[in-house]
Amino acid sequence: MTSAGQWIPDQVRDDERGEASGFNPKTVRLSASFSRRYGVGAIPPYISDKDGETRMAGPSQYQLFETAAGIAAIGWAGAAVTALRLPAPTASETIRSIERRLPDAVRAEPSTGIAAVIDAVIRYFVGERTEFFTVAVDPSEQPPFYARVYDHVRTLGWGETTSYGAVARALGTGPEQARAVGQAMASNPVPLIIPCHRVLAAGGALGGFSAPGGSVSKARMLELEGVRLPPVQQGFDF
Repeated sequence: MTSAGQWIPDQVRDDERGEASGFNPKTVRLSASFSRRYGVGAIPPYISDKDGETRMAGPSQYQLFETAAGIAAIGWAGAAVTALRLPAPTASETIRSIERRLPDAVRAEPSTGIAAVIDAVIRYFVGERTEFFTVAVDPSEQPPFYARVYDHVRTLGWGETTSYGAVARALGTGPEQARAVGQAMASNPVPLIIPCHRVLAAGGALGGFSAPGGSVSKARMLELEGVRLPPVQQGFDF
């Protein structure tokens, strides 16, 4: 379970905490302003029932947390993860992203199971080999082909890669469906757990990545896993 100090409280404004540090897979830089304001190990106010368990307050819930790569967010309903927003430089950017995905969600304290997923994501971004095979996900209603793509891509473990065309062939469709595989990856609501960053374009090219940082972030995630890639240009590649 992640330490409480790694969750980002509602009260901390972006101008107070400043820009997140650049990507550093060796060090988790927790917000100094959080510690100064709340004390080391402080737990910010969240929504819990009298027994200390997270209670539902609307159709879904979410929380922000800090990683070595920036501020991430997770959304859930019950025990299932419904959204994961990969790290962005600021909390406000991450909030906008998670609220676009879950417009009716409320911010709440994660349950024990969701906190374990948060902890796994934090460990992933410091380069610790981490798998997400057993995490329950609910990507909401998706086209049947997208659901099949997600199920297949979830079998890819740490450091394993494939291509859009290979996924299409594995699902018994022709190479013309490679574009549809790419569209499914671009619509993936829970990246990393459904590891779309491990699906490449033909010839080992990175392909697109609709997370903060675009293909640069995709390359850095693969490098964390020991995958060697050719250099990529800085910028977004949606």
